[in-house]
Amino acid sequence: QVQLVESGGGLVQVGGSLRLSCAASGRTFSRYGMAWFRQGAGNERVFVAAISWGSDVTCYADSVKGRFTISRDNARNTVHLQMDKLKPEETAVYYCAARQWGLGCDSDRQYTYWGQGTQVTVSS
Repeated sequence: QVQLVESGGGLVQVGGSLRLSCAASGRTFSRYGMAWFRQGAGNERVFVAAISWGSDVTCYADSVKGRFTISRDNARNTVHLQMDKLKPEETAVYYCAARQWGLGCDSDRQYTYWGQGTQVTVSS
């Protein structure tokens, strides 16, 4: 079992940056693949980025490549999402997710544990 709590969301202007954090409970955090998803109003939850337990593999949605960076600190049970050059259409609730072993770079069905989400609003 792992519990996830996101933080770092807020209001930012177009082109600005935000850094999201996800704090995880559980002694086996380092064994979990971690990911970020987002869900805009009226839309489905979609994949943003993921990172393997050892940080050796990362994957990103095409729309965020080159602007977003996912990282993790297993010693502190945290995962981060650095978001740069934000766009208005990226306004959404951002969710942290975890799966035991492996890595998923596609669907939210690949992940078992979820946080409550943090709101990111990009104003134009």
